[in-house]
Parts: sequence; structure tokens; C-alpha cells
Amino acid sequence: MFDDLVQFALVLIAMTGLTVAMGKWLAHVFTDERHLRIERWTYSVLGADPAERMPWTRYAMVLVLGNAAMMLLGYLLLRVQGLLPAFDSLQRAAQTPDLAFNTAASFVTNTNWQSYSGESSLSNFSQMAVITFLMMVSAATGVAACGGFIRALCRKSAHDIGNYWVDFTRVMYRVLLPLSFVMALVYVWQGMPQTLTSETVATTLEGLKQPIVLGPVASMESIKHLGTNGGGFFSMNAAHPYENPTPFTNTLHILSMLLIPAALTYTAGSMLMRRRQGWAFFAAFLVMFVGALAIVYTAEQHGNVNFASLHIDQQPSALQAGGNMEGKETRFGIGQTSLFIAVTTAATTGSVDAMHDSLTPMGGFVPIGEMMLNNVFGGDGVGFINLVTFAILTVFIVGMMIGRTPEFLGKKIEAREMKFVMLAVLAHPLCILGLTALAVAWPATPASLNNLGPHGFSEVLYAYTSGTANNGSAFAGLNANTPFFNTTIGFAMLFGRFFTLLPMLAAAGSLAAKKSVPEGPGTLPTATPLFTALLVFVVLLVGGLTFFPALALGPIVEHLMLASGQLF
Repeated sequence: MFDDLVQFALVLIAMTGLTVAMGKWLAHVFTDERHLRIERWTYSVLGADPAERMPWTRYAMVLVLGNAAMMLLGYLLLRVQGLLPAFDSLQRAAQTPDLAFNTAASFVTNTNWQSYSGESSLSNFSQMAVITFLMMVSAATGVAACGGFIRALCRKSAHDIGNYWVDFTRVMYRVLLPLSFVMALVYVWQGMPQTLTSETVATTLEGLKQPIVLGPVASMESIKHLGTNGGGFFSMNAAHPYENPTPFTNTLHILSMLLIPAALTYTAGSMLMRRRQGWAFFAAFLVMFVGALAIVYTAEQHGNVNFASLHIDQQPSALQAGGNMEGKETRFGIGQTSLFIAVTTAATTGSVDAMHDSLTPMGGFVPIGEMMLNNVFGGDGVGFINLVTFAILTVFIVGMMIGRTPEFLGKKIEAREMKFVMLAVLAHPLCILGLTALAVAWPATPASLNNLGPHGFSEVLYAYTSGTANNGSAFAGLNANTPFFNTTIGFAMLFGRFFTLLPMLAAAGSLAAKKSVPEGPGTLPTATPLFTALLVFVVLLVGGLTFFPALALGPIVEHLMLASGQLF
């Protein structure tokens, strides 16, 4: 256990150092007035004017229409995959209409939920031209939107929040592409395949011929984690030795997932010229993350209490000998697996190196809970926006308690901003709980479940929470490749992406148009440990009040029944 704790500490220290370096670079990307030659060429191809100053309405419209066009392109390519023989000697068939819709919606929203097995459903061409392409542009969309959002918070009496195409293009060329290229080279060095060959055939010791699927794995894995995308080239995801060959790559995956979400707190502090404010946001992320990690690690170390009585190690104990290793890679053990679980759902990445369906009830509680909060680092760009959503809500609640007009970063928070904030806050649980209720009542749902009872409910709840939070991981006990689940989860991903992002762009545009007000004796300082504690409290309180009844029907009741000897 001591070794695991040291490993956790080293990863968090490394993440903090990378936060500063990456945060400085992102601040430069968002504020630089120069345009690289390749960027100017791209503006010409897109027909965009880099000098255009976009109000939030124009910024949001361009963002949505651009994503809609890319989703349509992805859908069409998936539907005609069978007519595109390039790079696919295995001649894999096109996806069905409902599955293609689900896949295109998934990858354009940075969710990367997969109702299919990658190696058996997609050709190498589709893996590159659809999946890797959408991974790149969806991550760029989130980071660009965050850049416009932070810029709006910095301004006063302004009617624009920047230029979406400039932000998007710079994030692509100056951040995601170079980082992905370097990381892909490291992954190839560590043993990941990077080839256009579809398969190789190995001869086993028994003399049998064993086909092994290959493809451009390293290039996908790099943006998969840097872009907080998730998904996988293979159905086993990051548990597959070609996607995650060594403990070193496992650690790189973890740091890659946290890199940009954590760095944006420092970026915000730099652009706002309030460094302490950025660290206050970072601290809020870190406190919630450490709490989640402590719960999942402790739960998996304790294991199943019903196995403790077997005394496999001949020593009386209240703990399962060796902890709960079901569904885990022995290469990584409970320590690295628990850290990966906490990170992938905190950063809404969805990459997995273990079977979440095999977690203990409280171990499974953590990934569901983190996705429900949607504020524990979060995905590239949108995670920081979600945290600011709750920061404004915290300021509003405190302001009402002391009888003062709430202020945030020198701007008064009034009815218009709070309406947008509450739209963003309520859209998330409305989608999760509404669609989960529909799925539970759907007559065909039991046929898609591996388990009934509270664990089966957790499988359904996890699916819609993962889709709405744009996470993409799964409990893996649910067969979601049906027209009903493909369609409803597809809509959940689109709803969760745009109905939380767009209201906050509107709120940022409203704040950008306001004048700054000087701080007074009634102003709540937002760059202090007290505010960080209040922010975490409000996030947990709102999340707890909203989702506790659903969690009580799933992992919580399963945990209580496990203690009494009833298994599911």
C-alpha cells in the first residue's frame, strides 16, 4: 500500500508541474496576435476571416454548425465503409444507421462511447478518417470554446469573445497535433503498433494459425488521451497490450488525460491576471479528485467482504486477501488501476484499463459519481467551464445569504447570467435521470443486461451518465448495441455536450459586456481557501441532492446488501 501511495503522490506532483508549463503555453496560444503561415492557409480554406470579432451568438453558431458538418461527414463514411476497401484486407462491413449515428455523435462530442468492437467493426481507414479525425476536432472544439470563455471573463464593456476559427485552428496546430505526434513516437517506442496492415498471422506452439489485428494504434492512442476522448482501437481498450503495453504507458495515459484540463486553470489565472484565482480552481479540482481516488482505492483494496471469511492466506482478516483483482490487469495491480479509474472518469476520457463492471459497489460508485458531478477536472475545455458554472452559483448563493448583489471576477451576477447558469446546471441531471428512467421502463432493456437488481440498474445508469457527461466509458455489463440504446445514448451525448456548453458561452458573453465594479467590503474573495472549500461544498451538495436517490438504488444499496451476503 505504501508503494501505491508514493506512486499517487508522484503522479500528482508531475501533473502539477505540467500544469504550469502547459498552462503558460495555452495562455500564449489564446492571446498571441500573430498567425502562422499554415494557420492563414487554413483560414483561407475554411473561408474564415481571422480579424472577425465574434459575439457569443456568432461564436456558438459557428461552433455548432462546424461540429454538425463534421458529424455528418463521419456518419456518411461509416455508412459506406464497405465501399471503401483502402487499408482493409478484412473487408469489414458498414455500420447500421443507428450504430453509425451513435458513433458519429459519440466522437464529435468528445464522448467516444463505443457500442461496437473496434477491431471487428472498423477498417483502418475508418479508424483514421473518422475516429482519429473526430477525436482531434472534438478536443480542439472544447479547448477553443474554453479559450473564448476565459477571454470573455477577462473583458469589460466588450461585445465579442474572440474568433472561434482562430481559437480552433491554433489549438489544432500549436497544441494537439505536435503533442500527439511526440506522444505517438513514445508509444511506438514502448511497443504500440503503427501500421496500415490490417492483421498478421502468428503460429502458436500447437501449430495453429492465430490472426492478430493490427493498425494505426499509436496515433489514435496519443490523441485519445491528450484529447480526453477515450474509446479504443480494440474492444479491450487500454487493457489491451497493444494499446497499453507497459506500466510506463499506463502512467503516460494518466498524465495525458489530466494535462489540458488541469492546465486550463493556470491558463485562466494568467489571462485574468489573477494567478491565485487559477490555483483556487486547481485546488477545487484536486480536492474532489483525491477524495474520489481514496474511495475507489480503499474499496478495491478491501475487496468483497464475503471472500474475507475464506481466509485464503490462512490469516483471519476483515479484508479479501489480495484485494479485488477481478477484471484487473496484473501488470498494473490495484494501485495503478484505481488511479486510472479515478482519472478517466474525472477527466471524462472514458479510456479504461480494467472492467468497471467487476468493481466493488463502492468502487463503481466513484466513476459514476465523478461523471455525475462533471466537475472533477472534466474534459478538455468543458471541465473548466463546468467548474466556473458552479463558481458563479456559489457566489450567487453566498451573495443571497449576506444580502449583497453577487460579484464574480469584478462583474455583478444578475438574473440574466443566473438563468444561463441554471440552464447549464439543470440540463445535465435532466438528461441523465430522464433517459435512465425511460430505459428502465423500456420492455427490451432486461434482455440487454448481464445482471438484474441494483447492479443491473447501475449498468443502465452508468451508460446514460457516461453519455451525458461525454465520458464514454461503460460498466460493460450492458449490451448497448440495439436501436433503442444507440439512439437514446446518441441523443444523450449531443444534449450533454451542447446544452451545458452553449448556455455558459451565453453567460460569458453577458459578463464580457459588463463594466467592472471595484471590490467592496461585501465582495466575496474568490481566490482563497475559504472559497475553494465553499465551491467544493456546493458542487457536492448540488450533485448529492440531485443524484443521491438514483445512486441509492444502484451502488449504495448493492454495497449494503453485499455486507449482508447477497450478491448480484
